[in-house]
Amino acid sequence: MTETISQDIKVPVKTASGGDAGSYEFASTDLAAGINKQLLHDVVVMYLANKRLGSAQTKSRGMVAGSKKKMYRQKGTGNARAGSKRSPIRKGGGHTFAKVPRDFSYRLPKKAVRLATRMALLSKFIDDQATVIEDLPCSEYKTKTVTAALEALGLSEKSCLLVIGSHDPVLWGSARNIATLETSPACDLNAYDLLRQRNLLITSDALDRMLGKKPLRDEEAQTQPEGSAA
Repeated sequence: MTETISQDIKVPVKTASGGDAGSYEFASTDLAAGINKQLLHDVVVMYLANKRLGSAQTKSRGMVAGSKKKMYRQKGTGNARAGSKRSPIRKGGGHTFAKVPRDFSYRLPKKAVRLATRMALLSKFIDDQATVIEDLPCSEYKTKTVTAALEALGLSEKSCLLVIGSHDPVLWGSARNIATLETSPACDLNAYDLLRQRNLLITSDALDRMLGKKPLRDEEAQTQPEGSAA
């Protein structure tokens, strides 16, 4: 059941040094009409299932070494009747129900997954776990640049997801050594990443893209060949 939410959201916009840079206002309905906990649960389970490797494997009686010849004649030996030495009841035999590699992945409808992402984003603002930052400039690979910004915003010791407008390899490289921080461009944002981290740090550019004020992907990314990084 969807919990309907209709309210105006106004959050302060911070600078990388922790100062004020105005405010950001939008209606909650711009993201989603409400929050459906069951849908969020289903999408998170889907992402977790897709992460499973499913590579466990054991040998069946047809895969172990050994002759398939009957070990001794059926009658007259005084022993219990026996067939191949590959039998599961014998040492070195195969498993009765051997494990085989399997694929646990499945897909929910695209519209449901996209709606869940918007609901998860809305929940961060409703629960006061979101911080909007004007920009996080990073001209060179330096972890201390990102660390200083997190300390200024009071997020240095908390699990946090940093959402930026578009892919920035320099910023991503500067943030990847911080254990409590994950970085994601707006186009790759998903409900699992949003709910897994306690706090959300999102740039105003990324929020514009999520609200539809700007295209979700840059034109350069759309013209890249298939398989290249977006």
